[in-house]
Amino acid sequence: MNNNYAQIQELLHQRADFQARLNLLPYDGSPEIKECNKKKYLYIRKRIASRLTSTYVGEYSDELYQLLLRNARESRELKKNIRRLDKELAQLGYSNAELPARVQMNLDFARANMKSTIYDQAILEGVATTFPQTEDIIENGNVNGMSASDVQKILNLKHAWEFVLDKDVINYPTDYSILCHIAKLVNEGFYQDGGRIRGVPVTIGGTSYIPPLPIESIVKENLEALLTNTLPAGEKAITLCLSCMKAQIFNDGNKRISVIFANHYMISQGAGMLIIPEKEVPVFKKLLVDYYEDKDNGEITAFMKEKCIKTF
Repeated sequence: MNNNYAQIQELLHQRADFQARLNLLPYDGSPEIKECNKKKYLYIRKRIASRLTSTYVGEYSDELYQLLLRNARESRELKKNIRRLDKELAQLGYSNAELPARVQMNLDFARANMKSTIYDQAILEGVATTFPQTEDIIENGNVNGMSASDVQKILNLKHAWEFVLDKDVINYPTDYSILCHIAKLVNEGFYQDGGRIRGVPVTIGGTSYIPPLPIESIVKENLEALLTNTLPAGEKAITLCLSCMKAQIFNDGNKRISVIFANHYMISQGAGMLIIPEKEVPVFKKLLVDYYEDKDNGEITAFMKEKCIKTF
């Protein structure tokens, strides 16, 4: 299996993307029209185990019917692709092992808190949103009174979290490839290849710190050193998060990317979640500037250990 590492890595990324898109479909099943008192109604027919179920959707309209047909076609195509990838992975010797109970509980905890997590991340990024607006975007894909770019940022966070919270992705080691794929999803619609390492100089508002151009081999070495140290899981995740923020590895979205990347590690260890709560953002940003400028004496790590780690 080690010889097929890169190929397995790519197939798992593809599978997680397909599964995330499948999870985002509002309806899963085949459309069915029923008549009652000369009126037509739409249902979704789906087989669960050996039982055929029929779920009411709404009164018939051509628009709703076409939507259900498109959903059904997309669902079939996604499932077909997932089955194909499963076969390819099996041929390469990949075993879809069950998650440890603690990690599965952590996954469930993260999924249950995903909306509030995305809201906190949006506030950290300076997105002008409220929790109800964020919730509406996550559920319906749009909301009035917000810029298209802010809506896109929240949708991208949703897609990145869907990717990370896939069982196969959590089973996969926290590494540079995971970091780049998170970056690609976070920057979707803003950069042609948002997962590519930064190749241009950048500045950071509010600080004199200018991050050097990242070099891929050095970024990988630094990540490996951080991931193999003997720190407790929570402290290691904090170090990962802060180091990636300071390195500014990608053109944009580095705070969002770093938080999600650190959470891939946290969840894979069953250690909870690392989230900067909305009310703590002003203090965090001030401490982050000190950290960038090497004026920090461990204050930001202590702050994050106390205020930013959620356990279950």
